[in-house]
Amino acid sequence: MNPIDLAFTPALEQAQLIRCGEVSPLELVNLYLERIQRLDGQLGSHFTIAADQARADAQAKTEQLAERGKDDPLPPFFGVPISIKDLNPVQDMRCTYGTRALSNHIATHDAGIVTRIRQAGFIILGKTATSEFGSLPYTEPAGFPPARNPWNLDYTPGGSSGGAAAAVAAGLCPIAQGSDGGGSIRGPAFCCGLVGLKPARGRVTHAPVGDSLSGIAIDGPLARTVADAAALLDVMAGYTTGDPYWLPQPEPSFLSAAQNFASLSPLRIAYSTVVPPMETAHPDCQQGVMDMAHLLEGLGHRVEPGCPDFTGLLEPFTIVWQAAVAIPPIPGEFMEPVNQWLLSRNSSAGEYLRAVGAMQTIARRIVSFFDNFDVLLLPTNLHPTIRIGEWATLSPEETLEKIISWIAPCPPFNASGQPAIALPTGFDANGLPIGVQLVGRPAAEATLISLAAQIEAAKPWSQNRPPFATEEV
Repeated sequence: MNPIDLAFTPALEQAQLIRCGEVSPLELVNLYLERIQRLDGQLGSHFTIAADQARADAQAKTEQLAERGKDDPLPPFFGVPISIKDLNPVQDMRCTYGTRALSNHIATHDAGIVTRIRQAGFIILGKTATSEFGSLPYTEPAGFPPARNPWNLDYTPGGSSGGAAAAVAAGLCPIAQGSDGGGSIRGPAFCCGLVGLKPARGRVTHAPVGDSLSGIAIDGPLARTVADAAALLDVMAGYTTGDPYWLPQPEPSFLSAAQNFASLSPLRIAYSTVVPPMETAHPDCQQGVMDMAHLLEGLGHRVEPGCPDFTGLLEPFTIVWQAAVAIPPIPGEFMEPVNQWLLSRNSSAGEYLRAVGAMQTIARRIVSFFDNFDVLLLPTNLHPTIRIGEWATLSPEETLEKIISWIAPCPPFNASGQPAIALPTGFDANGLPIGVQLVGRPAAEATLISLAAQIEAAKPWSQNRPPFATEEV
């Protein structure tokens, strides 16, 4: 297999190649480190490259393979590289949270999901770029190079998991961890042509810290295939003692749901190109929804127009979401302008709690819509990907308006805690990826994963590779 094909090989297949002895962990790590060194100066997908740690881990795992018995079990992703979003601490690695105020901060512990990722056998390549504190849907934090979209370097890969999405789309790692508090996994998947899965509330632990945003944010996978995303969710999922929310482990696994999609029964699926009370989606985004609705109908599902009413959600959700910038003990003068403005708007404790109550009441209305439907099909974003710096000259108030008009289909399901998966559907008029999201009933990731795998089999996308990242050396 040539180096480019290997770099774009799905993570599960890489794990099998390692088991069969066709490639070693050290060869894989060196492949990705070489690609990062050659391409990431233009792409900006990583804040930190842990080359020495990754090579040492890969060398140890390569030696372990040489010494193991033929039938000795291995963790599911033994020797496969991965990158971690720079909102999640990895012990002894720099953890900036996207702010120049913490540009020299070294983490002293692993996040709970990082521990599980290590236990699954992954090798951590480094930390991917994020917007400051993860608050914005593009990845251009002050003091860092902007993360760029590998399909067109003039455009954003989205945010706040923009670096993770750019890295996977460009073949700088086979799979990545991200997080989603208002579309921060799904939006980058939309921008970069990937699978982005926001799990259900309680599926993934926040350990060792607590939940800080009343349940709207959660970690999840960004991948090139549905099976890879499902398998990484299997790794990340599970209760840790003291978690404020929890769900039972799925039986069978999420990977099984992806592999056994042929047994999926016909579903009742609603679709909409409008997110009430917001504006109608851009024609390219509308077309993605209509094409997907037609495909789903052809797969035997019952598809009909319909959408929950999200009226009243914007104000309380915004109050909860903007509180994220007040969590780090960073003085406002060290923040970038939009976050300074958000900090100045932070509410009193009483106002925050009233907003949480209002958000949860509206979430009940959203979830009740699914009494009559198994899945909801919506645009992921309301219009195509924006250019780097497109909103840089706007006031913070204008920027917030632009953000809302772009990512409106995503936050309602952070409020409700429902699972949602973003899938690529093709390309817009500018040649940039575009896609849709599927939203499931509470805790019903398995249904979404099976449906997504069925769609993937009918209309594959993982063969698409950005020309920027596929030129021969």
